[in-house]
Amino acid sequence: MRNSLTLIPAALLLAFPLAAQMDCQQPDHHHSGVMRRGAMGMGFDQQKTTHHFILLESGGRIEVTAKDAADREDTTAIRQHLKHITDAFAAGDFALPMFIHDRVPPGVETMKRLRHAIAYRYEEVPRGARVVITSSDAAAIDAVHSFLRFQIKDHETGDPLTVQHE
Repeated sequence: MRNSLTLIPAALLLAFPLAAQMDCQQPDHHHSGVMRRGAMGMGFDQQKTTHHFILLESGGRIEVTAKDAADREDTTAIRQHLKHITDAFAAGDFALPMFIHDRVPPGVETMKRLRHAIAYRYEEVPRGARVVITSSDAAAIDAVHSFLRFQIKDHETGDPLTVQHE
């Protein structure tokens, strides 16, 4: 199931139309499609990991951890994925979330346009990693919040949809 990070964009371009067609045929299976495409695009089993999307006053945080502390394989894959996401988002590249969710997530176009006003920082945590997203630009922060709220709903994480105090 592991993907080479250098091959992900080509694989996404080939898989996106097929994934979109499959979900259009079975609209009740959107979340299972998110999970399936997530495993393909992220390189780890979505059932063996926990995702959290936290809205903060200055932006937000994406955190992914392996459920099992002894699961070194998924911990390594999570860290590789979030390093890749940190660099991709900073460059304005949101192809992976667009593939996983089978649509352009809210906030993405503004995050692309204001990418120089948004900072992305990778941090390792026990059993995984996180991406801390910060900005002092109100429009960028609003876009980050829209993006993270969408992630919370589509990944069904149960995280708060309100801004948390830092």
